[in-house]
Amino acid sequence: MESRPLITARIVWTTLIVVLLYLPIISIVLASLANTRFMRFPHRIWSLDAYRDALGLELTYDLQWTSLEVAASVAILAAAFAIPGALAFARYEWPGRSLFQKTLLLPIFFPQSVLGLAALVTMSTMGISPSWKTAVFMHLVWVVPIVTMIVSIRLYGFDVAQEEAAFDLGATRFQSFLAVTLPQMMPGIVSGALFAFLLSWANLPLSAYTSGADSTLPEWLYSRMSTNYAPMVPAVSVLSIVASVFAVVIFQLLRIGWRRHLEERNV
Repeated sequence: MESRPLITARIVWTTLIVVLLYLPIISIVLASLANTRFMRFPHRIWSLDAYRDALGLELTYDLQWTSLEVAASVAILAAAFAIPGALAFARYEWPGRSLFQKTLLLPIFFPQSVLGLAALVTMSTMGISPSWKTAVFMHLVWVVPIVTMIVSIRLYGFDVAQEEAAFDLGATRFQSFLAVTLPQMMPGIVSGALFAFLLSWANLPLSAYTSGADSTLPEWLYSRMSTNYAPMVPAVSVLSIVASVFAVVIFQLLRIGWRRHLEERNV
């Protein structure tokens, strides 16, 4: 049994970690309640005017919608690409598998600013105008390897005997994939899609080089913090956090629903 001082130290350490994780969010909330363009605390006057201005500004919704378009597209496409990628990465033995595994992970280790600059130069050479669609493409270059690794973790623990049993019962390879393999991969797919959504939603380096006139929320926040700060900036940040939490809740509900569906089917 652990001693009381050790338990106390563990509680204090855990509390400190949690405080450090959430202190930036608390700071943003407090900054959004000011009525002055200068960042100082404590505020002389507390106000919700920044939220009124943010909710009444059409640009706020445009930024949120653009970021949502990019993040949702990245999440869906990354999950779709990760399914065959994970099968090739972790499920099947084939010539060139080792090279594929190493090549797939390369974009993760490149600085995002370098990838963004390379993409911008390439698009300029090819005459392609940057937009939110090109931002989606570059986000996928960086995110797909990460999602593929997440899905591959599920496949490493997959029992191949389940597929062999499906074959013995007369199922084709495609039927076996839909009925046996895909349900086993689904928790990893949902988790990977959620991770891709959050990574894309908060991405600044790649978006700054590849989104063109379709500014995402992180780009706008960075430019306003650098040149024209106002309490509306942290207010928009808080609204973005709320939107992100809402998206996570939706993904979790979908995951729980899928798990219940599998449990009912297996009963």
